[in-house]
Amino acid sequence: MISGPPWHSPPIPPPMLPMTDRGDVESTRAPQRLRIASWATALAIGATIGLLCIPVRVWQLQHRPGDQLAAAVAEDLGVRTPQVRRGDLLDRRGRVLATTSLGWRAFIDPALAKDPALLGVRVQQTIGVSAIEVQRRLSGRLHRRYIPLPGLLEDWQVERLRVERIPGVGLERRAVRHYPLSDTAQSLVGTVGFEHDGLSGLEHALHTSLDSARGRIVSVRDVRRRTMWIPPDGFEPGKDGETVRLSIDLVIQRMAESRLEEAVAAYGAAGGRVVIMDPATGELLAVADIDRRTEHLNPHLRRNRCVSDPYEPGSTFKPFVWAAATQAGLATPDEVLPTPTHGPHRTSFGRRIRDAHDRGPTSWRHVLVHSLNSGMAIVAERMSHGSLRRVVGQLGFGHATGCGIPGETIGIVTPSGKWSNYTQTSVAMGHEIAVTPIQMARAFSAFASEGRMPAATIQAVHDRAATLSVPVFDPGISDLTRATMQLVMREGTGKRVQSDQYSMFGKSGTAQLPKAEGGGYHEHRYVSSFIAGAPALDTRLVVLCIIDDPDRGLGRWYGGSTAGPVVRDLVDSVLPYLGVAPDRLQASAD
Repeated sequence: MISGPPWHSPPIPPPMLPMTDRGDVESTRAPQRLRIASWATALAIGATIGLLCIPVRVWQLQHRPGDQLAAAVAEDLGVRTPQVRRGDLLDRRGRVLATTSLGWRAFIDPALAKDPALLGVRVQQTIGVSAIEVQRRLSGRLHRRYIPLPGLLEDWQVERLRVERIPGVGLERRAVRHYPLSDTAQSLVGTVGFEHDGLSGLEHALHTSLDSARGRIVSVRDVRRRTMWIPPDGFEPGKDGETVRLSIDLVIQRMAESRLEEAVAAYGAAGGRVVIMDPATGELLAVADIDRRTEHLNPHLRRNRCVSDPYEPGSTFKPFVWAAATQAGLATPDEVLPTPTHGPHRTSFGRRIRDAHDRGPTSWRHVLVHSLNSGMAIVAERMSHGSLRRVVGQLGFGHATGCGIPGETIGIVTPSGKWSNYTQTSVAMGHEIAVTPIQMARAFSAFASEGRMPAATIQAVHDRAATLSVPVFDPGISDLTRATMQLVMREGTGKRVQSDQYSMFGKSGTAQLPKAEGGGYHEHRYVSSFIAGAPALDTRLVVLCIIDDPDRGLGRWYGGSTAGPVVRDLVDSVLPYLGVAPDRLQASAD
């Protein structure tokens, strides 16, 4: 045998295609690859566009859904409002005038009710709410999930609903506004609406401070309205309203209202008003208003006439003109004026002016003490029209005090273009000018504060040293006018109402009641008033009382005999409450 490596047959090469056949195959596959690439590109682009559309669609569904989808989404979203409180109103000593607590209200969810048609009867049997009212509220609203029933529930009604567990009837907490001393300062405090928006009084004026900031909680719910989760931006915290401390003292307010009520009844008057002010700070300690013509109205919704209704002050306005003329050097206290002995005084332009009692030539000091119209007219003619009108403006008449009580008016002051000789002499006597009680008390406070007029306010002053005031008279003139008004209390129209405990300086006024229509005045109808400060040397109070239209048939209608006793009694009751020692008793002992 011949040895050696195994023998292998050579590989058989594949058959070779002709060149023409190979070119045909390549030409056939090229379009296929092109189509595949095109489809792949198209699919990739389509998938990309589809993926980009998903977030756009999600945004659209969340922010701008269609009406049908919005209704469906609303069923799955729950919005709750965290309980917040409206701020409290307190008096100057922290007593509560208005506060908020939480109560209960019933609501209906028709989707959970077994038989909505019988729901009204079941509710009436359980808590006494009218079945007719329940069905009226359900009528046409069965597709809704929340229908509140009217009013707030009492404790027994809440307990009955919890025990009965009526399908479709639920309970929710609601804020309730309380007025613990609702018989005091009603028109001043005012009231709120169902949603706790201030409707009247200080509830309206201080609404921005008292109002709470309502938050919300948005949750996603399942078909049974159970909370599944709360989105990150689904919670907004609420904030309670601010507590506001007023300058009003409830005890002083009650004193003022009680004494005013007695006076209005005793004199058969149409109404009355009282303002008690701290002359150093302008704080209003009491603002009382009784109006027999509006007794049928809700007391919380009545306007407060101490800021809204101006009146002619009559002779109580004379101290301002007396002080201004004296300060200008137009008359001295001891100058004797030619006031008439008999008959009326005739002005330089022919006007006749009468006094209640003719006294003959009288000193400028006693013109104020005895309230002589003729003497005021004589000196008023020495003043220029512009100077008297400037004094009126400097005292704040014709301008709002900004005290914070809503409904304030500016009063009535004759424009400079219409200011005549007649106006000049009328204003000197307290006529042809109308002021609000708040304006009057503030201006009179200048005589107790070295000639400086404070800014009136209904809110408590926390820093007495920072109290704003405006100088209107020189301190010496202020002291002189105050001393002259002390003589009014000893020798003039105030001598019958001088306090036995405290020295006072004051002035009475009796002005004819203007006619509501047609101009002019009623012949025997009056607005009687009295204003005073006490104690005389270290004045703590300015008290103003106005008696509207007292019954002349009862024999007393002058300011000194109707409004004067009210002022004296309030001085005698309020000052001891404030801890002020009597000064007249001390003087007598000395």
